[in-house]
Amino acid sequence: HDALRYGGCHLALGVPSKGDFAEVDSIDDLKSMGWSKDNPLKVVTGYHNTAKQFFEENGMSDQVTFLAADGALEAAPYMGCADIILDLVSTGTTLRENNLKEIVGGRVIESEGIMVASRRALKERPGLLEMVKQILERLEAHLKAEEFFLVTTNIRAESESEIAGQMLENGIGGLQGPTVSPVFSSGLRSQRLYAASVCVRKKNLHDTIKSLRGMGGTGVLVSELTYIFDEEPWRWTELLKKLED
Repeated sequence: HDALRYGGCHLALGVPSKGDFAEVDSIDDLKSMGWSKDNPLKVVTGYHNTAKQFFEENGMSDQVTFLAADGALEAAPYMGCADIILDLVSTGTTLRENNLKEIVGGRVIESEGIMVASRRALKERPGLLEMVKQILERLEAHLKAEEFFLVTTNIRAESESEIAGQMLENGIGGLQGPTVSPVFSSGLRSQRLYAASVCVRKKNLHDTIKSLRGMGGTGVLVSELTYIFDEEPWRWTELLKKLED
């Protein structure tokens, strides 16, 4: 699975926000500081091959020396062990706590969690392929659910179809259309009050609630979703094709 949408981070330069680097806000500013073979930019990182390629692409291959360090790299510039760092960054909090900053053009690689498997094991190990299918289905269902809220509201009308029609006219169709059902009083008598439920993309929540209120909707409930199981995941189909190659 190539897009799990968790563990997101990026590999980036961390440059001191004070001292000689206070005015350095881009890779071009960094390059213009007069580094040379005799006076190289000292970069501490655990990703030497990637760092070497990055600085070669930026025309600084003979102006940089790479250092290794144990523990937190963020402390290296403060301790005088290096000029800058190249490390994984998630929220940037650790950089800021150590008076470091990112610069324009200093982001090297974007990263996130993925799932990989052995082609040989998938073909030969009994039961593994079925297990992988179940994992893929759950992952896809959860990732899809993260994009939606379940919105439920009560609306007075003459019929379910009247409410469904109004919702569809207002662009509130959910996954395959709204679900509308009657609400009964304690005496099991219809009150011409209906409950309408629909899945709504999170980015459209405010507009949807506004539209439902305009239709007379009251008691609007918004619920998180854990899974939305739809058709067989396309990644499963693609996996089967790759195993046939």
